[in-house]
Amino acid sequence: MVAVGRLKAGPEREMLDRYLDRADKAGRQIGLSFDLRELAESAARQPAARKAGEAESIAAAIPPGAVVVVLDERGKPVTSRALADRIAEWRDSGRDMAFVIGGPDGLAPDTIARADLRLAFGAMTWPHQLVRIMLAEQLYRTVTILAGHPYHRD
Repeated sequence: MVAVGRLKAGPEREMLDRYLDRADKAGRQIGLSFDLRELAESAARQPAARKAGEAESIAAAIPPGAVVVVLDERGKPVTSRALADRIAEWRDSGRDMAFVIGGPDGLAPDTIARADLRLAFGAMTWPHQLVRIMLAEQLYRTVTILAGHPYHRD
């Protein structure tokens, strides 16, 4: 997971860390591992300039050849099962994956254009701190789906 901005200590950070830790520990058994790269927010004054600066940091944080999934309110909502199936396909093809969460201004157009999947958690706009937690939970849920664990009930 690549995210612009740093989540401070507190209940949100604890929840994020808990889900990422669970996903990483359980995921290793099925060939998936997860980590978080938090990138500094741009200090530029204009939103377009901030997004452009952050786009450079994001591009540098994505492994070459990786599948890129951007979280975007104008993206496509998918079910947990469908996301798990896609992640399994990408894992089985041997590709790394980068899930990208922008800062308060969102993502630059070139970052969005680079995406293999534009993912939305519904039509509403969510604070990027909560999106991190929601994504981490979905990654953990993906692992449990792929492992046949009863955490996810169809």
